[in-house]
Amino acid sequence: MEDRRESEVKIFCSKNILGILGFSCVIAVVALLALGLTQNKPLPENVKFGIVLDAGSSHTNLYIYKWPAEKENDTGVVTQIEECKVKGPGISEFAQKLSEIDIYLTACMERARKVIPASQHTETPVYLGATAGMRLLRMENERLADKILAAVAKSISSYPFDFQGARIITGQEEGAYGWITINYLLGRFTQATNGTIRDPCFHSGYRRKMNMSDLYEAPCTRRFEATFPFLPFPEVEIRGTGNYQQCRRSILQLFNTSYCPYSSCSFNGIFLPPLQGNFGAFSAFYYVMEFLNLTSEEQSTHKKMISTLEKFCSRPWEELQMYFGEVKEKYLSEYCFSGTYILALLLNGYHFTAESWKDIHFMGKVRSSSVGWTLGYMLNLTNMIPSEEPLSTPLSHSTYVFLMVLFSLILVIVVVIGIFIFHKPSYFWKDMV
Repeated sequence: MEDRRESEVKIFCSKNILGILGFSCVIAVVALLALGLTQNKPLPENVKFGIVLDAGSSHTNLYIYKWPAEKENDTGVVTQIEECKVKGPGISEFAQKLSEIDIYLTACMERARKVIPASQHTETPVYLGATAGMRLLRMENERLADKILAAVAKSISSYPFDFQGARIITGQEEGAYGWITINYLLGRFTQATNGTIRDPCFHSGYRRKMNMSDLYEAPCTRRFEATFPFLPFPEVEIRGTGNYQQCRRSILQLFNTSYCPYSSCSFNGIFLPPLQGNFGAFSAFYYVMEFLNLTSEEQSTHKKMISTLEKFCSRPWEELQMYFGEVKEKYLSEYCFSGTYILALLLNGYHFTAESWKDIHFMGKVRSSSVGWTLGYMLNLTNMIPSEEPLSTPLSHSTYVFLMVLFSLILVIVVVIGIFIFHKPSYFWKDMV
């Protein structure tokens, strides 16, 4: 009896223990699966968004960009994810119909609202930059241009984005931003170059290291820091390749000749009158061409200059240092770029031709005076200095002549009497007695 009871107790205990072990096993398997799935679950894309509206002269485009929120070295790889063309003309055409701007922008702004997650609307910056059309309108009627910008700003501000303002950008800014865009898309600003830039405008063998933060220290570039705060490297090394043609092609990108609101333009929409008469090229124009021995008018042809620059830019840096050791490295290293830039500016920017090239004179001095701005500045200042009363003689001309004749006669009479006394003194004393 006791054996049977003992057997039943053993069976009961065995079943309970097995049940507890089985349950624990199931719990363990479920926990492992849950942990595995949770740990390997794809993380949500942590990105930031930005919107830029390009308000051009004939139409407006809206662009949406995104970049990783976890930026390495404060650098985000920016990509365009959406482009929306606003139906209708440029915003400058709404001068007399400001109330229609809301409808004008609605479709593309609503598109942006759908593309960008709602949770990120309030932290997505929106910028509007107006270009040529609004620049012209501002020149004609600044008050009207301001009204349009205010209406645009009011319309965009009604959306849940972080509106940063609407402004008219200058032609120089438009060109600079375009240059950044081209070089960025071509990969010249990414961690793929390993911090090295190969520049055809410097001689082969030339190397220079510079801090990327130095780019924003110059007055001309400081204003771009807020717009383009990211820098691909803390430091970059420039290595020259010495190729005139490649250097020229890079420089030509600075001159925007795609738009001209006048009958003739130089570049960036600036009016260019017919090239007539003679032109004086001085200051840096002269110094660069003098170094290259191209200031002589007998050989001053653009073909001669191109040929000279092609040869000069291809010379190795070590060779230049050997032949021009007395020239400062800063100037010597930049003569290839400066000469190429001057030729590109004159030929492609100002449209000088082989025929009109002879009218350009590279001048350092004229009549022993240095050619530059200082003399002209002084000449201009003299027009602002009040003129003084002219100095006048103490006697009138007629009084002066009368007195001169009178005293001359007296002098002559005295001399004659003196001579007479000297030769015949006895006669004089006899008459006196």
